[in-house]
Amino acid sequence: MKIGFLQQHNVASTLNNIERLCDGICDLARRGAELIILQELHNSLYFCQEENVDLFDLAEPVPGPSTEVYGRLAQQLGIVLVTSLFERRATGLYHNTAVVFEKDGTIAGKYRKMHIPDDPGYYEKFYFTPGDLGFHPIQTSLGRLGVLVCWDQWYPEAARLMALQGAEILIYPTAIGYDANDTADEQQRQRMAWQTVMRGHAVANGLPVVAVNRVGFEGDVQFWGTSFVCGPQGEIHYEASTDDEESIIVDLDMQRSEQVRRWWPFLRDRRIDAYGDITRRFID
Repeated sequence: MKIGFLQQHNVASTLNNIERLCDGICDLARRGAELIILQELHNSLYFCQEENVDLFDLAEPVPGPSTEVYGRLAQQLGIVLVTSLFERRATGLYHNTAVVFEKDGTIAGKYRKMHIPDDPGYYEKFYFTPGDLGFHPIQTSLGRLGVLVCWDQWYPEAARLMALQGAEILIYPTAIGYDANDTADEQQRQRMAWQTVMRGHAVANGLPVVAVNRVGFEGDVQFWGTSFVCGPQGEIHYEASTDDEESIIVDLDMQRSEQVRRWWPFLRDRRIDAYGDITRRFID
């Protein structure tokens, strides 16, 4: 499968961001991409750096204006497209929602971000209600996509539940960067931990992983880019820059997972009889 992604630096103009995204999607499709993946909350600046009720105005219904734009583009180009939107579900009820479009422009499915962070510079609990759709792969003409979003990428349980339901690839739209107060060494430890944990999900589940991050300064955060594609043994097929926008296509062998799982049958050897305590917060 030819997988394309856009690692973009966003600006204050939502219209400008969307226009550049649409241009980038068209270019990737012309270059042969079949599946195209965008970064988290790609239409705007990463607004969760402050708690401001006026910023709820950025949200929109699903279906809505953005799904019309991206659905039409998916249809025109004949691609499967993974987007990330600020969903207005109802008055006072909002989600961080990934929407996947089929080649005919219809919505193949959506995933509402389940794990919501609340840290300096990432005040997402102010804006987003935790997802209520569960961890379920989205069936498309290119296969079953295990779409998760950013903070979800730290949780092995989320990746495992997607794998156990037949996901053929794990996909993480992302917005993460450096805290300016951290030392340079600490910044790099965090960036590498971010990549390492997702490569671990690839290995533990025998699945390829695609993580697409934004890049550049927005407010007080320098997003660290490093979007990457790895195979089912965690092997890196491509790693993007920490500083620059990129438009990349990776040709991924989707049959390799079958062979890797034959060598390393982790699903076979799981002790499902002994994992009951995993649903507890902590074991005293």
